[in-house]
Amino acid sequence: MQHVPLASLRAFEAAIRHESFAKAAAELNLTAAGVSQHVRTLEEWLGIKLFTRHARGVTATMAGREFGAAVANGLGHIDIAARRLRFATNIRPVSVACIASVATRWLIPRLTAFKKEYPEIQINIVYALDARTPEEASVDLLIRHGPRPSTHAISLLTAETRPTCSREYEHRHGSIRTPADLLNLDLLHDETTAAWTRWFALEGIHQPPRAGPIFADFGLMIGSVIGGQGVGLCPSALISYELANGTLITLFDTPLDMDKFYWLLPASRLSSEAETFRDWLISISK
Repeated sequence: MQHVPLASLRAFEAAIRHESFAKAAAELNLTAAGVSQHVRTLEEWLGIKLFTRHARGVTATMAGREFGAAVANGLGHIDIAARRLRFATNIRPVSVACIASVATRWLIPRLTAFKKEYPEIQINIVYALDARTPEEASVDLLIRHGPRPSTHAISLLTAETRPTCSREYEHRHGSIRTPADLLNLDLLHDETTAAWTRWFALEGIHQPPRAGPIFADFGLMIGSVIGGQGVGLCPSALISYELANGTLITLFDTPLDMDKFYWLLPASRLSSEAETFRDWLISISK
């Protein structure tokens, strides 16, 4: 079966809407004769008159009006679908993978500023899990913690940690003057007790630290620190807000993990939107 002459439908829809070949021609940048030929092609295919032609112009038939409504409805749906696809294509989301603590403590609080500057760019955040590259995580950008993972990695934030507690915890336990004073306090551990052991060694203290709660990651431990339940080795870059407003305090300046950073790894090929977000992340980290 021969398919409906689609090329003629647009001309017919304009002609039926204006009920004039001349006005349809002006809208579509065609000649009136060209519009008339498109309509005649449809009439021949359908086997029915869509317009009555007379000296002063044309008049739509009942069949023409009914078919015109159906064509207008169909073209309207096509237009809506096309606009949605075009909108989705023109605005490509940027996907970022990172560990939960970086997302909640540093990245997400700053996204409001990014949206004000670039309201058209959508940012999607996912867990990094054990991904070593953006390609492994199927994202545009990956933020990793640790020593430099590759020569292409860009340092965003220092990961140095320092003994930190809430202001309320310090008041409750009196003056904490020397590192040795920490041995008698509630020490909170991120994953293992090894970090505290290494920090005390930097201060020349080789006595094992007291056993205390062990948290799966910093994102969990920081809640306990803020809640006044003990002292944790916290990355200062991720608690800058609490340090600034006095909610948390750093007890000693000696840092641990000076060789570690939060690194930004871009995928090998980035959209212009992803490049914009990459550059913005770098700018706010300085």
